[in-house]
Amino acid sequence: MNCCPEKLTRRCFLEQAARLSFQVGLSALLAGCARLQPPATPSPLAPSPTPSAVPTRDQAAAQDATPDRADGAFEPAYVALHRSGELARRAEALWAVMERCRLCPRQCGVNRLDGMSGFCRTPGAILMISGAHAHFGEERPLVGEGGSGTIFLTHCNLRCVFCQNWTISHLGRGSEATVDDFAAIMLWLQAEGCHNINVVTPTHYSPHILKALDVAAGKGLRIPVVYNTSGWERLEILAFLDGVVDIYLPDFKYWDGAMAAKYSAGAENYPEVTGAAILEMHRQVGVAKPNRKGIMERGLMIRHLVMPNDVPARSR
Repeated sequence: MNCCPEKLTRRCFLEQAARLSFQVGLSALLAGCARLQPPATPSPLAPSPTPSAVPTRDQAAAQDATPDRADGAFEPAYVALHRSGELARRAEALWAVMERCRLCPRQCGVNRLDGMSGFCRTPGAILMISGAHAHFGEERPLVGEGGSGTIFLTHCNLRCVFCQNWTISHLGRGSEATVDDFAAIMLWLQAEGCHNINVVTPTHYSPHILKALDVAAGKGLRIPVVYNTSGWERLEILAFLDGVVDIYLPDFKYWDGAMAAKYSAGAENYPEVTGAAILEMHRQVGVAKPNRKGIMERGLMIRHLVMPNDVPARSR
């Protein structure tokens, strides 16, 4: 079944992305990025501000210009951190966490830098990408006319039994990529007209995301970053993302720990951990802030889970 972009559903997109990834491989996708992306001619960056010059949440809320407005008033949060060098420093600090991995609430403690795999089954520190595309089946404020520049990352720390992305999150089907590859995909999605960079299941790859953003920002990436997460995040790790992520897109799956444990591989503390994480996300980016075209530029969007077969999210 062929789906036109205007009617592309999430399931249809995933099927197309999977076919693209496994028929031609990520190397071919990257080759396509290189062909489609125009020669990089970014204007000179402004002098590097001090860390104190990073926009505050209130300042960010005042930025209501569209990304393509002639005066260029909108600027993603991560750009100031890139200019100051703080983004690179945070990326290195997060990378070091993988030596005894504590990126997610499971806190496996495995040495991913030495190639070990923890609960998420990610192959050490190797980055695996399943697919990338302009996604027209995402939440409407993210899609607009150009689509959400969605990048599906493999494996998952939550491993829900009902996951619609099973082959990606549980089986880890995808292709190995470098940080530079990751950055190139981001720049290609921007060149294709996507309104944002939407990283799906990002938790266990947060160091790679920050490293790639630092590279891409230096080459002209200027669209918002969407952190598309299960919501089950450590506050200590979210602190590294403060001023980096523009849009948080968390799930809230369960109000009951017993249900979380049953359907998400023993994650009994999901309600408490995710509730605290969402409050921190709100503190960082505030409420949803669309631009004058209705496209989201900054803020928090929460998705509530409707369980398959009418299973309640709270036990009876």
